[in-house]
Amino acid sequence: MVVPLTTSSIRVLVVDDYAPWRRFVSSTLQTQPELEVVAEVSDGLDAIYQSQELQPDLILLDIGLPVLNGIEAARRIREVSPASKILFVSENRSVDVVEAALSTGAGGYVVKSDGASKLLPAVAAVLQGKQFVSVSLTNSDFSEPTKDPAVRITHRHEVAFYADDPSVVNGYACFIESALKSGNAVIVAVTESHRASLVLRLEADGVDVAAAIKQGSCILLDSTETLSRLLVDGTLDPVRCAQVVGDLITGAAKGVKGERARRVVVCGEIAPILVSKGNAEGAIKLEHLWDEITRGYGVDTLCGYLRSPFLSTESGPIFERICAEHSAVHRLGY
Repeated sequence: MVVPLTTSSIRVLVVDDYAPWRRFVSSTLQTQPELEVVAEVSDGLDAIYQSQELQPDLILLDIGLPVLNGIEAARRIREVSPASKILFVSENRSVDVVEAALSTGAGGYVVKSDGASKLLPAVAAVLQGKQFVSVSLTNSDFSEPTKDPAVRITHRHEVAFYADDPSVVNGYACFIESALKSGNAVIVAVTESHRASLVLRLEADGVDVAAAIKQGSCILLDSTETLSRLLVDGTLDPVRCAQVVGDLITGAAKGVKGERARRVVVCGEIAPILVSKGNAEGAIKLEHLWDEITRGYGVDTLCGYLRSPFLSTESGPIFERICAEHSAVHRLGY
């Protein structure tokens, strides 16, 4: 339940580089008549400038921002708008990062996947001078330390375009084998037909798939079923995506064992299903959401598409937009 706000007009600056998330935050805040969203910005430097110009009462600030990350932006905002209260809203769950964020003098830290139920209570608490931290952070054991928590966690989000189904299976098999050999946990989300072929290929290469699944180092998912979990009324939902993907990653992290720094990696074809159904815009939106969510965890992802849907001249712009959502592009077979 939201604690009643007492100030008659509270001016809020929303800072996040993903427009649909900014819209969600703004619409949520606007359900409270006391709250007024005075501006939305998408990068750290602009957040500093707008804070200085507007002197907002409250700033909702993401961690992973272009140009300047949220933690460094918060430090500078403290200098130019010292009266502004800061609430971090991020999917990054690293304990080091959370501690660094709060060390800037911020009043709270909300995990994005908790946003639907916890954003307004967090805002109320921070405005009243209390500290608010998502409960999921206090219980989470996914907290890989970073050498410099003020720097965005490194991640990769790569895409490969394959000539045919056997090429897809081969590409995923190589990715999975490399991940397991390095001691990483791997999440695999593929179609039913590719899953059967992939298990056969891995076992032929000497991978004990059943043991890896039992140990939790390999999580094998059906891509169609996983996609359905990301939808609300048939449409991709940013909050649902953050929650489902976040839960998958934190669950997989429990399968990462050993003293060396290891990670969760992902390969799959969830967005490609949308392309195969003629929903290229949905695929692009999902790729963007995936990048936004996984970069907070430092996750490496390989997305695999069949090249056939992109061979026509008309598909060129879609192909380029999908490529633009990734940090590296492997045009296999082109």
